Amino acid sequence: MDSINDILSNKQVSEPPENNAIRKYVKNNFNSSVMVVSQKSTIIITAPSSSLANALRLNTRQLQSAAHTDKKLVFRTGDIG
Repeated sequence: MDSINDILSNKQVSEPPENNAIRKYVKNNFNSSVMVVSQKSTIIITAPSSSLANALRLNTRQLQSAAHTDKKLVFRTGDIG
């Protein structure tokens, strides 16, 4: 019987395409990086500054269109690592 560690180490986890689309939109339009986490019905976007988070909030519709999603976008300010 395989251990949990063996099973998880062999599993390939792919990121949702909407995450990449949001990162690309922010990079192209704001020349900045953000952290994006997808959940069941929301996408959390963490920006390094409050001014960027507010600018992205004003572009919610464009971000949803670029990501081809109807999920609720939540904007946060914090360390993006």
